[in-house]
Amino acid sequence: MELFVLKIGTSILRGSKENPTEKVIKGLCKTISNFVSKGNKVVIVSSGAVGLGCKKLSLKQRPIELSHLQAMAAIGQVSLMTLYEKEMSNYGKNVAQILITKADFNTRKSFENASKTLKKLIDLDVIPIVNENDTIANEELKYGDNDTLSALVSLAINANKLILLTDIDNLYSKDPKENIDATPIKEVHDNVQLNEIKSINFGSSSKGWGTGGIKTKLIAAEIATKGGVTVQLADGRDENNLIRIFDREKIGTIFYPCNNPISNKKSWLSHAIQSVGEIVLDDGACFAIQNKGASLLMVGIIDVKGTFAANQPVRILNKKKKQVAKGITSLSSDSIISNLNIKGNKLQSQIVVHRDVLVLI
Repeated sequence: MELFVLKIGTSILRGSKENPTEKVIKGLCKTISNFVSKGNKVVIVSSGAVGLGCKKLSLKQRPIELSHLQAMAAIGQVSLMTLYEKEMSNYGKNVAQILITKADFNTRKSFENASKTLKKLIDLDVIPIVNENDTIANEELKYGDNDTLSALVSLAINANKLILLTDIDNLYSKDPKENIDATPIKEVHDNVQLNEIKSINFGSSSKGWGTGGIKTKLIAAEIATKGGVTVQLADGRDENNLIRIFDREKIGTIFYPCNNPISNKKSWLSHAIQSVGEIVLDDGACFAIQNKGASLLMVGIIDVKGTFAANQPVRILNKKKKQVAKGITSLSSDSIISNLNIKGNKLQSQIVVHRDVLVLI
């Protein structure tokens, strides 16, 4: 049995005059149901709500204003789920809708609750269909794309593979639209190679009807592979490609998982939550947490930026203000500041960020 997360982009679901959204979803559901019938499991992360809402109201362009986008998402979400439910029921499959905002992953407990819900649906042979809750998410809460969300879902359920269906056949060494000498990248084996690809200028990360792009897919690949999940990016406009991926064919671009993936807890800490402040360290403290697996002690702190309470996430910086880690602080910013200049007391050995809730960047 294999457990896959399938992210379907807006560019795929919008279809075309010859291949409308209804036909696209029909083909996808047939392929997915065949795969599931063989004992496998699939979680769908589906874009398309805003696009379908715009289509229903005959809008020619994607709105810009947040409230307008939220209204289109509310309209389109009904159509989207109706299409999935109708097509999956033809194959005797049940579906469930999961709407998520970033706040739903912002504490360890809520992340674990989302994980348990998804896993229970999978155990019940129900196909979860996940989407960002665009109808209520504000600018601070929005992931901005379902690529990142699909990677976090993959971590939450310990998926074997994340499939990103988009409108390109694979990654290229350069932007193929502007460089005729661009060559395809078929495999990405480690984080060093991935970082090199991330430095390529792929142009705007948000064009047309979708909110993602190559950059967000690379971020998703980084999140997933660091957590031990294989990622495969492929052209979803060809409905046979999903069949080929389910048959383990090496099409598109494959990102292989890290040899030493970080734990589920540290994956959540690294990628799912928003930092609310910063702690600046001296060289000795940086060396200790980076090379000795040490916790962050009060004695190593030289400055604090922002205002935060105890048990909130913070960025951890070196003296050059470069981020070296992220963690959950056990003390508030006020408590740390009040003790910064007190030398020689027992508070200097107090743990500010325990290594169990600290992840290196």
